Amino acid sequence: MTQSGTSSSALPKALGHIRVLDLSRVLAGPWCSQNLADLGADVIKIERPGSGDDTRAWGPPYAKDGAGHDTGEAAYYLSANRGKRSVTVDIASSEGQALLRELVKHCDVVLENFKVGHLKRYGLDYDSLKAIKPDLVYCSITGFGQDGPYAHRAGYDFLIQGMGGLMSVTGERDDLPGGGPQKAGVALTDLMTGMYATVAVLAALTHRDRTGEGQHIDMSLLDTQVAMLANVGSNYLNSGKPPKRWGNAHANIVPYQTFACADGHIIVATGNDGQYQKFVEAGGRPELGSDERFATNPLRVRNRDTLVPILAEMVKQKTRDDWIALLEERGVPCGPINDLADVFANPQVVAREVAIELPHPTAGKVKLVRSPIRMSATPATSDKAPPLLGQHTDEVLREMLGHSEADIAALRDKGVL
Repeated sequence: MTQSGTSSSALPKALGHIRVLDLSRVLAGPWCSQNLADLGADVIKIERPGSGDDTRAWGPPYAKDGAGHDTGEAAYYLSANRGKRSVTVDIASSEGQALLRELVKHCDVVLENFKVGHLKRYGLDYDSLKAIKPDLVYCSITGFGQDGPYAHRAGYDFLIQGMGGLMSVTGERDDLPGGGPQKAGVALTDLMTGMYATVAVLAALTHRDRTGEGQHIDMSLLDTQVAMLANVGSNYLNSGKPPKRWGNAHANIVPYQTFACADGHIIVATGNDGQYQKFVEAGGRPELGSDERFATNPLRVRNRDTLVPILAEMVKQKTRDDWIALLEERGVPCGPINDLADVFANPQVVAREVAIELPHPTAGKVKLVRSPIRMSATPATSDKAPPLLGQHTDEVLREMLGHSEADIAALRDKGVL
């Protein structure tokens, strides 16, 4: 575990001129705003007084203090909220709504993931805030988008993985033991929606900088899930045939799957005929490379049920490390299936300082994963731990709105903060 090592104040920030008012919770929205924070934006996370973001309670596990005691800071929350400032505001109160409208005047972006129409009752919808700040970039993230027959439904990652087709192509083949639909092991739809939202916000800011015009971004989990089907969706649209589940195999490439070795499993990913030939040569079966049934990828796809059992028997004859050494030497893409202990001990992961420790007010330090974005002139920086609930409320109200200590105390007494 390594320290990020470089102070963000010493580095230029790609988005150091941008301020984001983040009204989102859970994962898709916070993932977007965390990306923006890593790139230097000042992200002000608005949370409910007393409870905050739902994911603060999504534990165990929790970050631990120096004595090994739980701090109450859920690891789930920590994963998506570094680099932000937390401000508690009761948006159901008229005073809270007024505060947010004042804050919007000092922000470039508003990010929210409330149900469609929910914020309109508070005067915090796009049209209301556009009247205050015409060049505002306002990004809404919902399950199904701002229009259409499902617009008012709540959307959750698991549901969308099912509805959007991902689970129909994820899991073991129906004709094999354990066959059936499976969700992905992480909330891919939420994360990808957060990533697409990040791209959309940056594009909208570029448009604003050129024209002075703000806009409303309408991001949908279902839209994202259908888009990220990628080649699988294209295969269906161009063939009319619904794809099936292939487990750890590939619909269009053979062999491109896991194999059991003498002592574990490896992934073999032969992307062309030359790599396939080198694979079978390494296994002592060069004749499989010239066999008229298997000589080209289309033939191997057509005859996979004959070829794969032969390859599986071949792979079983050597250990995982032997296979990796043989295939790496020949330039055949391969690798182990690591658990997370293996991942964070991997020399490449260690060398790239992917795991970091950041100072934290109650835990002393928290362990996180740094941004994967590497830029030479304006590096992404991950040097501020996820904030405690309301940690920056007083600071932001003083700095941005000029509130006095007495003003802030009065608002807190009323339950607005």
